[in-house]
Amino acid sequence: MCMFTYENLRQCRQQADKNDTGWSAFFNYLEAPFILAMNIDTQKDQLAAHRRYFDSGMTRSYAFRLEQLKKLKRSILDHEQEIYDALHADLRKSPEETWVTETGLLLQEINHTIKHLKQWMQPEKVGTNLLNLPSSSYLYPSPLGVVLIIGPWNFPLQLLLIPVVGAIAAGNCIVIKPSEFAPATATLIEKMISESFPPELATVMQGDGAAVIPAMINTFRFDHVFYTGSIPVGKAIYQLAAKDLVPVTLELGGKDPCIVEKDADLKVAARRITVAKFANAGQMCVSPDYLIVHEDVKGKLLELIKKSIVKFYGSNPAESGGYCKIINEKRFDKLISYLSQGKIVYGGRYNRQSLFIEPTLLDEVYPDAPVMSEEIFGPVLPIFTFREQQEAIDIIKRNPNPLSFYVFTGSSKKQKEWIEKVQFGNGCVNNAAWQFTNHHLPFGGIGQSGIGSYHGKRSFDVFTHRKAVMKTPAWFDPDIKYPPMKGKLKLLKFFLK
Repeated sequence: MCMFTYENLRQCRQQADKNDTGWSAFFNYLEAPFILAMNIDTQKDQLAAHRRYFDSGMTRSYAFRLEQLKKLKRSILDHEQEIYDALHADLRKSPEETWVTETGLLLQEINHTIKHLKQWMQPEKVGTNLLNLPSSSYLYPSPLGVVLIIGPWNFPLQLLLIPVVGAIAAGNCIVIKPSEFAPATATLIEKMISESFPPELATVMQGDGAAVIPAMINTFRFDHVFYTGSIPVGKAIYQLAAKDLVPVTLELGGKDPCIVEKDADLKVAARRITVAKFANAGQMCVSPDYLIVHEDVKGKLLELIKKSIVKFYGSNPAESGGYCKIINEKRFDKLISYLSQGKIVYGGRYNRQSLFIEPTLLDEVYPDAPVMSEEIFGPVLPIFTFREQQEAIDIIKRNPNPLSFYVFTGSSKKQKEWIEKVQFGNGCVNNAAWQFTNHHLPFGGIGQSGIGSYHGKRSFDVFTHRKAVMKTPAWFDPDIKYPPMKGKLKLLKFFLK
């Protein structure tokens, strides 16, 4: 008879496997709670080690932070081919697309941070009000502590590790959770992190995010949680963090509109919209989610977009080495459901076995269709027209606060009007998606599309607390600041106004 201890359960399962009795699944089911408990205990020990390491002060110095950034850079360069292989396995990315959208952006962030780190770490002198003169006032950058960084699957390298660069630069210890939906990249990242850093400084937690993340947040108080991904999961993480007043950065998504005015350079617009929409098979939070084009130029623009698709990906993108696949069957099925919600005017071919969906243009879409109420996150582009600006704004208001907004126009006046009238996180004029690659621009959403921003110095700032300190000399100590206060009202009004 098998006793229900973990060791005996394990032996029972092994015997069932050996004898092929059909009971293996049953014993696996019984074993799961024991394994989960062991994993939680292991997590607790690892998280406690992070806290001790941070409290030791090891991460504070400029020399230490600089060396860790250099280690990460060396690791990326040393594993360049493995990165190409992992991204191809997970998303069928070409080496060129991997460099432009993943590795190159990450190295750019590291190089910029290394160059400016010493300056960023310096105390900043700020003004002092009249009442407190001759005091001087400063902001001292200070690391937050132990932070959790959770990455998505669509850009599983750079969207996870660019925040890590900021956290290291700011002097924190880091728990890194890669997406389980990009397993090849997640495994490689774990290898790179374990080779580069002591486990007390940075560690990778693998597994099902729905189980791993709540377990960590519920058993350990992080000093910051940084999450990139979907709005529903972002809301759940926000709620988990809120119970312990843990600050969060949420880089989410939304339905990003793209406006093409009558006076736009249509040839340029078509090329830039096409690459922004169909790179990574449309699986980008900054991809144009739908197109609103002036009705006078709709036909010409669509023809130019069709030509651009063929030029970029060939007449059969399934055979193109530069066109990515859909991440998994669940996402594939969701995307295919959109194809019946409008008239396909280009594309529409797909293959579930290879997770291929052709770049597709969808016309005559009802504004209330699911394709217009959910973030598409795939190579399907709904098309609407407008004549008056308010018509386009009414469509945008159905999904307010997009992460990104794009407008193509030759008019400075129209550029200004669009930027002022639409509330959005980031965007472009006469371009699309490329704003993400500019580390001088903070990247983040607004409202439903996110909380906070990062990139460049903002990545450092996200993981930094600025201690506000006022230094007052002892040689000047006027009585006006001390009781009794009677009769000092006129002087107090002069100094504090």
